[in-house]
Amino acid sequence: MKVAVWDTYVTKKDGSVMHFDIIAPVETKDEAVIYGYGKTYLENKGQAGQPLTSEECRFCHIETIKPQWEEAIRQKGYYIYEMENCQ
Repeated sequence: MKVAVWDTYVTKKDGSVMHFDIIAPVETKDEAVIYGYGKTYLENKGQAGQPLTSEECRFCHIETIKPQWEEAIRQKGYYIYEMENCQ
C-alpha cells in the first residue's frame, strides 16, 4: 500500500512548535479530511483550537506503508508520526 505523508508544524498554546506527519492512504486526497485527522490528534494532545490549515500542513511525498503504521491506518484511516514537541 502506498501512503501520502503530510508534513505538519503546529504552534502549541505555549508557543513551541509541534512537528508531526499525518500519514494516510494516497487515495485520501481531500485536504479537509487530512486536516480533520490533524485536528483530532491536536485535541487528544490538549491543543484543540490551534490552527491547522495549508499554512501548517502540506503534502510532502508518497512512500510505501511501514508495518508499524498499518494497523492504525486500517482502523482510523490515518497514522500520526510524531517528531518534535508532541508531548
